[in-house]
Amino acid sequence: MTRVQKTVFILVALIALVIGLTFSKVLNAPRQADPTQLLDAGIVLLPQSRTLPELQLTDQDGQPMRMDQLKDRWSLLFFGYTFCPDVCPTTLAQLRQIKGMLPEAMRGDLRMVLVSVDPNRDTPEQLKQYLGYFDAGFEGVTGDLADIQKLANAVSIPFIPGDTSKENYTVDHSGNLVIIGPDGTQRGFIRAPLNGQKLATQLPELMKPRG
Repeated sequence: MTRVQKTVFILVALIALVIGLTFSKVLNAPRQADPTQLLDAGIVLLPQSRTLPELQLTDQDGQPMRMDQLKDRWSLLFFGYTFCPDVCPTTLAQLRQIKGMLPEAMRGDLRMVLVSVDPNRDTPEQLKQYLGYFDAGFEGVTGDLADIQKLANAVSIPFIPGDTSKENYTVDHSGNLVIIGPDGTQRGFIRAPLNGQKLATQLPELMKPRG
């Protein structure tokens, strides 16, 4: 074999090695959720995650709940209230259905949290009783209106407080959900109205650990 042939042989071998390693890396790389399918399910991911404000609210058991406690699991935050006549009961019923459609191993990895936009009426006791109608595992938080508004604005889910001087007042709020990752940051939104079947398929893809 001539010197030129040896050089060509070595180059070809190196190229083959590089291609082989690249191909192996692609095959063994953790599979990412398909952004197109996520979007079709109403899941909109942020280009960069957002840090939640440092707040302390009160959960449905009357215990303090800090924002940094929303870690180690995925969470869906829904800003609503227990006296809501339509959107809230519909959304919570859909979330119960979606939870039931998830793989059993993943159900415990997804926290559902109702953030009250009506702290005037939504005491911890009221939240616990109301959420119990849908799923005993659902969580709720209430607190000072200013703190709730600060959180809502930080995650881009603003609401208009109700006129508490009126009897049976309502609160204008969004039906969108906020996606919080296991690192405690906002990863995106789920747009209303919810598509239960598609979300039950795509949420496990979103929640899969990435190597």
